[in-house]
Amino acid sequence: MTNATPTADRVRADVADLLGVEPAEVGADADLLDLGLDSMRIMSLVERWRAAGATGLEFADLAEDPRLARWTELVAGASA
Repeated sequence: MTNATPTADRVRADVADLLGVEPAEVGADADLLDLGLDSMRIMSLVERWRAAGATGLEFADLAEDPRLARWTELVAGASA
């Protein structure tokens, strides 16, 4: 069995979980730092998504553009 990268729904759900909100409350173009994500939480997401198959993901990739739409492209290869 191979590791598949996380889906767009998984990316949204993981972010929402760390923010303590429902996935539907996380807008694709919202600044996730403004919503409350900090560097420690971002690193935990990087580690989680690497373990799930997004092996090339780096912290800087997420920090550079902290919008769900961009993260979904980077992690799942799809738009939010």
